[in-house]
Amino acid sequence: MASGHASDRDAGDDRTGEGMDITGEEHGGAGERATAHDRHGGPHTRRSWAGAVAQDPSPDMADWTEAERVAWGLGPFDGGMPGMVRRVRRILDVSQRGLAALLGVSQSVVARWETGRTSPRVAMLQRILGLARLALTVHDEESGELVEPMRDDGARTRGGSRFPAHTDIRATGWWLPRHLRTWTSIEAWACQRRSRAALVPLIRHRTSPHWKRVERFLLGTPDDHPALHQMVAEVQSLDDLREARRRAAGNGHPHPAA
Repeated sequence: MASGHASDRDAGDDRTGEGMDITGEEHGGAGERATAHDRHGGPHTRRSWAGAVAQDPSPDMADWTEAERVAWGLGPFDGGMPGMVRRVRRILDVSQRGLAALLGVSQSVVARWETGRTSPRVAMLQRILGLARLALTVHDEESGELVEPMRDDGARTRGGSRFPAHTDIRATGWWLPRHLRTWTSIEAWACQRRSRAALVPLIRHRTSPHWKRVERFLLGTPDDHPALHQMVAEVQSLDDLREARRRAAGNGHPHPAA
């Protein structure tokens, strides 16, 4: 019997030892959790993202108010160009490989767009948006007004090139060769008459920043370069105004170019 009790006690000790081992493992797990608990700063282990930002702000957020930090933590954030490419994929319901096939590029190119390593060119971006029936528009950052590109049919030089985009062009009369513009000879009048019949205006632009500021102060800043037909109408209006002034001054002689 004694040996039986001893065996029972040994078995109990073994069971207790197993229990102690299990308890020890549980205490060890709790200890690990306590260590992690301490590393995360006390009882507030499960913090919100906004709270984490508030307790450990980056240098550029040092002057933010609490409301601004909370709003920043809530998101969502502008995805930029990578987000726009992903948006198009979501609208089309295609994979990166599928979008790449539609555009004729490799899947790795689309992946680089979406990770921000590279960006599609403007022409490619228009193709991407066109697949989803989207249009690319530009708005003023302050007013939110739509900003349109400069017109394609703007007046050009006699050589066919465009006038500089940063300058303001204006029509001052009918075209004359440069060497006749300060003369009042018969040749100048004849050339002016031919230009009027062919509807070829004399278009000038200021390259001096000073005089450009003066003209903009007096006449305002044009939104775009006028088209050729608008320039012709402007010169015709100037002719009518000059003729009316001559008649008002008592000079009945008709305009030489009429």
